[in-house]
Amino acid sequence: MEVRRGVSRGMLPLLALHTFTEYYRSNTKPPVTAALIASNTVIYLRPSFLRHLIPPIDEVLFNPHLILKNKDLKRFFLSAFYHLGEPHLVFNMFSLLWKGLLLESSMGSLQFATMIASLLALSQSITLVLSKSLLVFFDYHRSYYFEYAAGFSGVLFAMKVVLNSQSDDYTNVYGVLVPSRYAAWAELILIQLFVPNVSFLGHLSGILAGLVYLRFRRNFLGSNPLNSIVRGFNSVLNWPVKFFRHLFGLRRGSITGRGTVGRTGRNAAYWRCQACTYDNSGLMNVCEMCGGSSSDEMNRRDYYDSDGLSLDELRRRRIERFGR
Repeated sequence: MEVRRGVSRGMLPLLALHTFTEYYRSNTKPPVTAALIASNTVIYLRPSFLRHLIPPIDEVLFNPHLILKNKDLKRFFLSAFYHLGEPHLVFNMFSLLWKGLLLESSMGSLQFATMIASLLALSQSITLVLSKSLLVFFDYHRSYYFEYAAGFSGVLFAMKVVLNSQSDDYTNVYGVLVPSRYAAWAELILIQLFVPNVSFLGHLSGILAGLVYLRFRRNFLGSNPLNSIVRGFNSVLNWPVKFFRHLFGLRRGSITGRGTVGRTGRNAAYWRCQACTYDNSGLMNVCEMCGGSSSDEMNRRDYYDSDGLSLDELRRRRIERFGR
């Protein structure tokens, strides 16, 4: 498959201008999102001085048959970063820019990067399983199992599922008003109806990957599995420092006292994550949605105390009692 590159038809400058404008307006400058957009664009252009590092698209197109037959991990991982044309690339990068700015700003760069890696691996794996299952159990030779595909769309569908998972709003999907949490499903159907030659199985696998990822997040009490591994490795590296600090008595001072302030233990009710506004159980220390820590003063707001009183009512009673 030959894809013409090197000469832009005007869409790449538009992408560059739009990306610069959005980053200039944003209070945060998410680096992982910028790196993903830049890497996808450079891989598409495949400049001559990098061609010895960037394989041609024919060698990396996603094909379930070739991946399983040859155990081709290059096709498995790299195909998501290749695009079949300038419109394909630009539309995907516009979508990545919008979703990436929102998710990375709320989750943090480390959590966002590990989420992208997880969604990529999950979406590609689910595509393999579904295509092989259609062939084995239904003798479906059309066939998704021998089909070639490329592009970041599967990850983008998974990101849409994660982004809208807790939303109660409505959104417009190509002129159709649907609940935001079902927007990915509506987009899947509408794109398949009106856009020819798109990878239905790849998009469907992206949605399923997003759902699987959210399930894993809940099972890990809000922590990305890959992020937990990174933090565990960091803890191992910091262990000698903590050991010598303890050995030589280099401890931070602490303030202790009798009694409690507010509520503790199992009386805790809920707290709202200030990054993504998700309401979490008071028994959890990290946000179930974005992984933010509840230990941060700005990130933890309790709605009710152990007696069910609001914070405003508590303040009023304290003013009446102490006169301030």
